[in-house]
Amino acid sequence: MSDTQSFEDPTVEEKLSLDVHAAALIVVSVVALVGNTVATDSTVPEGLVGLIVLWLICMVGLLLTELVPFKLPSVAWISLVGIVMTLPWTPGSAWVLEKVGHVNFLTLATPCLAYAGIAIAKREIEIAKTSGWKIAVVAVLVMTGTYVGSAIVAQMFL
Repeated sequence: MSDTQSFEDPTVEEKLSLDVHAAALIVVSVVALVGNTVATDSTVPEGLVGLIVLWLICMVGLLLTELVPFKLPSVAWISLVGIVMTLPWTPGSAWVLEKVGHVNFLTLATPCLAYAGIAIAKREIEIAKTSGWKIAVVAVLVMTGTYVGSAIVAQMFL
């Protein structure tokens, strides 16, 4: 064994660079473009322009996360950029809204939720292992309760 072994701290997560984020967002955009084209009446060019606008908004938000001296999560910066870009008094907001209007946001959720489902950290897997069968029972009860509760609310108000 070497005296200079390095041990990784499992609680410290490595921060992704801006180019890795850009590449990942391009992959998600391509998947979303396919879903958007299949699920809506939008053409590929219309959906592509809308996704490019969304990609640019995300990249500006990620860039602000890196450059601004006070720290906010990247999702806050991306949301802020999106909000400012679509405010009625922002120049070009009508164009942004028109282009992004060709993107069905429900189809955007599919690749994002798929990624969230597979992006499980080691720590979460260890928690699941130590919890055993009890966590499966709790998960089934929570999902059933959520479904039944949603059905009741929908039945009452829709």
